[in-house]
Amino acid sequence: MEAIAKHAKKPLDAHLMIVDPDRYITHFRDIGINYLSIHYEACTHLHRTLGQIRKLNMKAGVALNPHTPIEFLTDVLEEADFVVIMSVNPGFSGQRFISHTYSKVKRLKEMICLRGVDCLIQVDGGVNHSNSKQLLEAGTDILVAGNAVFNTPDPATAIDLLKVIPYIESP
Repeated sequence: MEAIAKHAKKPLDAHLMIVDPDRYITHFRDIGINYLSIHYEACTHLHRTLGQIRKLNMKAGVALNPHTPIEFLTDVLEEADFVVIMSVNPGFSGQRFISHTYSKVKRLKEMICLRGVDCLIQVDGGVNHSNSKQLLEAGTDILVAGNAVFNTPDPATAIDLLKVIPYIESP
């Protein structure tokens, strides 16, 4: 990340899939990360950790594994700048998209709208050209597409195809 940050012209987003992420927050700020997400399941004091990320002038995100209900965010949603909905189980690239992600995104979008919170929804895992439009329609703001881009003969074209998905009005 440090080597990439030296050359990056776009904001950098790091997703920490680690236990005790508090130990690394300052390091990620120091190397130039702009968006930092930590896992609900791996963070003992989520409220405090999100606050620390924001205090260091980064956007604070909380990631939820596929089996974790979005309702677990009730007490910390106002502290998050974005929520990462994992649509595969963390661990390795190339897993199959878990279809209940669509309903999870819809419920989270409703929760955000009802509470009037300024919070984006990011979906990570198994995102590709066949599910991206439906994810946007459900309320996703940010798509993370790894294999759909890097496991193709022409990554630049794959990115261009994702960029031309028709814009969907948020509810």
